[in-house]
Amino acid sequence: MIKILSAAIVAFCVCAAVMPLVIMLGKKLKVRQTILSYVDNHISKSGTPTMGGIGVMIALTAGCLIFGGGDNKQMLVTLFVTLGYGVIGFIDDFIKVFFKQNKGLSPIQKILFQLLIAVIVSVFAYNNALIGSVVYAPFTLKEIDLGIFAIPLFMTVFIAFTNSVNLTDGLDGLAGNVSAKYTFYFAAIIALAAFAAGDGQAENEYANLIIYCASLVGALGGFLCYNCYPAKVFMGDTGALALGGGLGCLAVMSRLELVAPVIGIMFVAASVSVILQVTYYKATKKRIFLMAPLHHHFERKGVHENRIVTVYGAITSVAGLLTVIITALSVL
Repeated sequence: MIKILSAAIVAFCVCAAVMPLVIMLGKKLKVRQTILSYVDNHISKSGTPTMGGIGVMIALTAGCLIFGGGDNKQMLVTLFVTLGYGVIGFIDDFIKVFFKQNKGLSPIQKILFQLLIAVIVSVFAYNNALIGSVVYAPFTLKEIDLGIFAIPLFMTVFIAFTNSVNLTDGLDGLAGNVSAKYTFYFAAIIALAAFAAGDGQAENEYANLIIYCASLVGALGGFLCYNCYPAKVFMGDTGALALGGGLGCLAVMSRLELVAPVIGIMFVAASVSVILQVTYYKATKKRIFLMAPLHHHFERKGVHENRIVTVYGAITSVAGLLTVIITALSVL
């Protein structure tokens, strides 16, 4: 427990200390957010420094490398995957900022880069003795063997998480707030999974995954000191893709892919709202929501973004707490 708390505290302090430098460099190099025309109510945020995800990744890396140890292969894979997706996001942000192209990488380019990492890690996970083709059922942690179908599930988790977190990153503090709360409760489920496993090596690997979670929660806490409304810095795709890739990999490494959408219900809401909006519009030329993702719909209805962020965080916390309680009653 001391290592877990220490990892969170160190990551928080590192991120809080690094972020002013990131903001300063962002202003100096004119690494600033360009607001797309259809989000006209955010026009006042244009020019805010972006790529704040760099600070989060530095702090996360510090927490993991300082406090992780022993059987930590799965934690290191998760960390490297986080950084890998962060690089994709950095390239996207770089194109937007320095080449003045608002949309950065094309959707196809993003998906191809994401799939490349997803395929490599999915095959690794499938061939790892502690992961293989087994996933845990929600609430009971009963083992479900998917056989060869585990690989496409793993890949789907990566793509779904990466794009869902990216879609959620639309209001000051929203993605960071929801991700921090999600990760906190997901760490508790990992602890229960470690208890249920009853295997020494698995317990050590899970313990290091919890160190990753603690480091991420701490790093996000430090970031939110500068990203809450009114934001002094945005995480950009550098941070959003890193978060999505990291959380997706965390789910795969812990065998908790089926638990992830329960706690991450607001990530699901963001993606589903976009899918419904696009599908319905193509079929009828009408819209279900005033704007998608869902948080922008509430904005258009006149709800202040602070209230939206608070409600999203609260729903995530309730979903996480209920999942932990029900799972604990089943496992302990």
